[in-house]
Amino acid sequence: MKLRLAFLTLASLTLVHAEEVNLFNGKDYSAWREPHGPWSVVGAVAVDAANPKVFTTQPGEGVSLSHASAKSANLTSIPEHGDAVIHVEFVVPKGSNSGVYVQGRYEVQVFDSFGKKDVAEHDCGAIYQRWDPSRGKGNEGYEGHAPKVNASRPPGEWQTLDITFRAPRFDGAGKKTENAKFIKVVHNGQVIHENVEVTGPTRGSQFAEEAATGPITVQGDHGPVAYRRLSITPLK
Repeated sequence: MKLRLAFLTLASLTLVHAEEVNLFNGKDYSAWREPHGPWSVVGAVAVDAANPKVFTTQPGEGVSLSHASAKSANLTSIPEHGDAVIHVEFVVPKGSNSGVYVQGRYEVQVFDSFGKKDVAEHDCGAIYQRWDPSRGKGNEGYEGHAPKVNASRPPGEWQTLDITFRAPRFDGAGKKTENAKFIKVVHNGQVIHENVEVTGPTRGSQFAEEAATGPITVQGDHGPVAYRRLSITPLK
């Protein structure tokens, strides 16, 4: 942990003398709930020249790896957050898929979308769709939000997501009065979302119901992915 002094106002959210928590410290998984599955700590990863769908690794510290060549397990953080700025640094091999669930409920997609002309709600940086089987076959997915632009880098290159998130609001009786909102999402320096409301948890969320706070959940069960930072800075 470190103390960051900053003054930032975004849609009535203010970051003032806030404490930043880095969930991936590059040394261990003490910020994450058990079980951790086969996640490990390595010194570096690179796309395998013989098979671009997998990683090669170097020993050491600094990088949190789900698995070099296969599906792993999801991680859920011990710390929880409400309004927050979330900074993510990640890398995927060719064709791989992960995601960061803000509050364990609302997924920002991590995906190899490099070079795609048209992007959709499953591509990198997208706010993933909600899911309701009662809507009928072929119509289960709804309210997905594709990124405004495709800012993806090639497989094997490190990428960043910067998410400014406003948690849902509830009255004294626990009734929701305002939806959760992604105030801004920036992918590799490019704004891909602004003021996007989500009416409820997206598909695959850890929780069916919403709340004022929740943990971060990171997908590891969709393919290889590595992270070297995932920090949360609370907003007021």
